[in-house]
Amino acid sequence: MAQPALGMQIRQLEQELGVSLLSRHSRGVSPTRAGQVLYERACEILRLVDETERQVAAAGRLEREGIVLGLTNGFMNMVGRSLILQSRRDLPAVNLSLVEERSVVLVDALERHEIDIALAYEVHERPGVLRVPLVEEEMLFVSAPRKSGGEPLPPTIEFSELATHALVLPGQRDGVRQQVLATAKRLALDLNVMLDVSSISMMKNMVAHGDAAAVMPYGNAIDDIERGRLAGRRIVNPALKRTLYLVRSLRRAPFKYEEELLELLAGASLEFAEKLGPLARRLDALDQPLAATLAALQHRAQHKP
Repeated sequence: MAQPALGMQIRQLEQELGVSLLSRHSRGVSPTRAGQVLYERACEILRLVDETERQVAAAGRLEREGIVLGLTNGFMNMVGRSLILQSRRDLPAVNLSLVEERSVVLVDALERHEIDIALAYEVHERPGVLRVPLVEEEMLFVSAPRKSGGEPLPPTIEFSELATHALVLPGQRDGVRQQVLATAKRLALDLNVMLDVSSISMMKNMVAHGDAAAVMPYGNAIDDIERGRLAGRRIVNPALKRTLYLVRSLRRAPFKYEEELLELLAGASLEFAEKLGPLARRLDALDQPLAATLAALQHRAQHKP
């Protein structure tokens, strides 16, 4: 559309609504608060229209509802298989696709509507996103196992002792890295971070060969710890903990089988917490239906003044 015609339509819309939608200045334009509200609501309406068309067409063809679920590596390692098998058994009308990524990548993909729902860690409050805390999880200090004939490793390690080890940590935006560095800064500790590595398999390989140690969730290293390739110890004074959230977009239309899917995810989260044992604390949201919790959050968000 030509710019003059577009400008005329915007002005007509402003007159019709009785508000200014754009702030016009020498550098161009930017949305007013009213303009931002209109934009967000219009996007929501358009997505609802698309979703309605898709659901109507699917119902007419008796197709399975496609849902893309984002999971972290640790959660996938520990309960991914049982989640897939249970979804096939209990949700035959749903085609559940799984995406495995770091939490920060999952939330970005959720906001771009590339995935529909996610289980991710340390999700901060942000516009257009609903989040429900499910499980608090304690992270481990992971190192190479003690060589044969040596003294066994103690079950715990003081956080201050991390400063005596060369560390390999995940990339700059990773929540585990940020928590480790923030805790060290608070305690005035200077950590020796020798390398930033975004690949979990590369981190574990370096640790197993004794090149460095790492801080990571139990789920990321569970197979190597059980095989004796890596050793995991609880960190104390202070412990490092993070929270697992159920996350979905406020602007996405409800799933046809939303209640059943949320029940499935709640069960998987309970299984995850049980497998973590003393490293996990289940939160209150798992003691009530997730569908009701999400509906209440959505109602509050949509009616926020």
